[in-house]
Amino acid sequence: MNPLLDRLQPYPFERLRQLFAGVTPPADLRAISLGIGEPKHPTPPFIQQALADALHDGLAGYPATAGTPALRAACAGWLQRRYGLALDPATQILPVNGSREALFAFAQTVLDPTRPGATVVCPNPFYQIYEGAALLAGATPYYAPSDPARNYAVDWDSVPAEVWARTQLLFVCSPGNPTGAVMPLDEWRKLFELQERHGFVIASDECYSEIYFGDAAPLGGLEAAARLGHGDLRGIVAFTSLSKRSNVPGMRSGFVAGDAALLRQFLLYRTYHGSAMSPAVQAASIAAWNDEAHVEANRALYREKFAAVTPLLSAVMDVRLPDASFYLWAGVPLRPGEPVAGSDERFARELLAQYNVTVLPGSYLARATGGTNPGQGRVRMALVAETAECVEAAQRIVRFIQSRSNTAA
Repeated sequence: MNPLLDRLQPYPFERLRQLFAGVTPPADLRAISLGIGEPKHPTPPFIQQALADALHDGLAGYPATAGTPALRAACAGWLQRRYGLALDPATQILPVNGSREALFAFAQTVLDPTRPGATVVCPNPFYQIYEGAALLAGATPYYAPSDPARNYAVDWDSVPAEVWARTQLLFVCSPGNPTGAVMPLDEWRKLFELQERHGFVIASDECYSEIYFGDAAPLGGLEAAARLGHGDLRGIVAFTSLSKRSNVPGMRSGFVAGDAALLRQFLLYRTYHGSAMSPAVQAASIAAWNDEAHVEANRALYREKFAAVTPLLSAVMDVRLPDASFYLWAGVPLRPGEPVAGSDERFARELLAQYNVTVLPGSYLARATGGTNPGQGRVRMALVAETAECVEAAQRIVRFIQSRSNTAA
């Protein structure tokens, strides 16, 4: 067996399953899960129809790993409308089977474990695929500290120069998972300056880019590069997906875009890896990328939901409306004398046992550095279900926190 597999840590939902072992939730309360970031809004009918229409002729041959010219053109058209970018569909865009698969595979493509100290820098808290991709490529993850005062935005200045010097790949997540923070242009400027000095590749994970709450859409990595004079997009690749944007996680469809030289090598890797997208899924993806009305309707549903839920929870927890994404990153109220360490796990387990609501402990989404896990004392809530169900979950959480306070008193 590959010895690098032994370096992997259990996935957060496996840890959650172990945490909940032996818990019997109250039978009179229906189960409500805010634990998994899986979109629950209905898939638009026109996307389903496009998928069905393509089944007749779309399964009889092997698809090309590079995708059809029509799909790459649809992706390029969306990038033009969304970010004002004119990319070459033939060389700067590559369809992928969802951003998760592509983020992992990209690390296997660009990392050179034969270079001493091969390092991958990632946020902390973070999406665990970044860590797993680094470890299985033979590199070492470096968990960049976050700043709680800035909604857990990454503190890039705290990463030592000697770490940047051996960094080969930087994972960026904006809007962030789990915090929902969006990186401003000045932060991108700092990263591009570091990249010019040290030569690492930037992988920008942007799968939550279309769920936002302000008037302005979140800034993208390729957009930031163009604004800052890096129009050739050298050394940066952005990853996006239809899963959250169009409520089609089961289609496993997205694309990567950016540096043509990197994508040429990534295509080579994927050709051997067998990562071609089904022609039927490509047809449905074209329909999805070419339509914005359903995305606007989806965003309106999330805005309505967060407007209903956030005030309820903010009255009893340290939580606020994120910049973007469909997560709330909430601080757990501590009982008198309760230590922060482990409080998020205790909170999640007791909440399930007493009110049949599932949330994810924040410490499962981060790693301890300097003796402190930046996710401890917080929980992630995915507001993916319908508004009424999320409101009911929030009301139960409020009652749970009030009952804990009364018991402590």
